[in-house]
Amino acid sequence: MQCICMRITVDLEPAVLDELLRVTGERKKSPAVAKAVSEYLRRTRARTFGRLLRDGSFDYPYTNEQIEAADL
Repeated sequence: MQCICMRITVDLEPAVLDELLRVTGERKKSPAVAKAVSEYLRRTRARTFGRLLRDGSFDYPYTNEQIEAADL
């Protein structure tokens, strides 16, 4: 699978970049920033999905007990 990527310029304070490299475990800046952005988007989508579930926006056919019973 080929990745179609876009280059951008981002200004980060050195301390922020150092922490980003540390927490992502990356050695290079670009992969660290890409990982951080992907994780941010994943968490935002999960938070939105959770809010929609709590608001009753989905008519999910299973109860919580049925879902937990299916988890192995």
